[in-house]
Amino acid sequence: MNEASIAFLSGCKNAARLEAEHIANWWATYTVDEHHGGFYGEVGRNNTPVIESEKSIIQNTRILWFFSEYAHFLRTESLKTKSLKGRGSKSERYEALATRAFDYLLSYFDDKEQGGVVWQLDHQGQVTDGKKQTYAISFAIYGLSAYYKLTNNPQALAKAQEYFGLLEKHARDHERNGYVEVLSQDWQPLADVRLSDKDDNLPKTMNTHLHVLEAYTSLHLVAPTAQTAEALANLIDLFNDRIIDHDSGHLRLFMEMDWQDKSTLWSYGHDIECSWLLFEALEALGDEQRLQRLTPVVLKLADTTLAEGIGERGQVFDQFDCIKRINHPESHWWVQAEALVGFLNLFYLARNEQALDAFNLVWQFINDYHKDDEYGEWHYLSTLDQPSHPAIYKAGGWKAPYHNGRAMMEICKLVDRICAAEANR
Repeated sequence: MNEASIAFLSGCKNAARLEAEHIANWWATYTVDEHHGGFYGEVGRNNTPVIESEKSIIQNTRILWFFSEYAHFLRTESLKTKSLKGRGSKSERYEALATRAFDYLLSYFDDKEQGGVVWQLDHQGQVTDGKKQTYAISFAIYGLSAYYKLTNNPQALAKAQEYFGLLEKHARDHERNGYVEVLSQDWQPLADVRLSDKDDNLPKTMNTHLHVLEAYTSLHLVAPTAQTAEALANLIDLFNDRIIDHDSGHLRLFMEMDWQDKSTLWSYGHDIECSWLLFEALEALGDEQRLQRLTPVVLKLADTTLAEGIGERGQVFDQFDCIKRINHPESHWWVQAEALVGFLNLFYLARNEQALDAFNLVWQFINDYHKDDEYGEWHYLSTLDQPSHPAIYKAGGWKAPYHNGRAMMEICKLVDRICAAEANR
């Protein structure tokens, strides 16, 4: 790697560090619900809260995860470089917000009678939807694991392990493998299993399995057991055997209980996100043979997005319609955030210069079309797409600081790994 590339990556790390702080400060400033506790369920594009909006378990757990990880990130950066002044006080500020999310989770979302977490509350904390979504419980594990890493709070670890046990007991399909989408509040089957209105009503999905993988990776890193190792290894193999289409280099999105593929779309955002999350899971598991065997699979997922999913402005497309054979042109903030990490991880693993170029183009697209220079944070849809969606929120059930905040921290970590690898050559 030449000096110009090293200088470029160093600049990217500095920019990512600054952007992480901007994101964290926005969420700390505009989303804390001083009326009813926790965080507002929705904040508009001009930073105005919708005070009586419903509160989503997905948003709360992603806020918990982000503030926990960011406080830990700041603390780690302070230890590495004493010259970074003020990091201690910032870390304390964000740890307090992580604790706020943790306390609200246990007080209101945690189901004291049936176990697990409920899906949705009204603005006062009353349950409006008690279903047990595997996706949601996975994010609770993810957030609690991060909070435990930050605080060593034994209650956080105990609750994460409790939720892990409930998923293994109720949601895991021990006959045909994998995890079902959703169960009722008392863990019984439901007819409508869709995560959102845009999803197909099918019992097994890539998206849920991806976030179970993500959560189990996090739990295994902070508190490894034989049970977490077995479940994580099984999920990794499940992606390789059932969810990844090795011919196309894409993920299968929707499946029957017996894994019959019913997908009609490819999701570039999930493909590139899975590429780096799967590699992270392989590293966490520590099975060198699996790592060597499946790293080419990781690379192909990222290479396929690089080859097929890039728009004329450098953005990553949302989806490809396999029936109509067309790309969906909308740019979602989370897809671009995950593309940053996936392309930089591809460069780290393969020194693919095209991946670094793609990373740079996505970063520029984010700066030009997603970052809100007037009100802060990132637009859900790019400014190119907003005329057809004028009322979409800045913060809400499906938009938290998790994707873009995580991307900024991952960029910093990956740049450090790339530079360390170069120094050891």
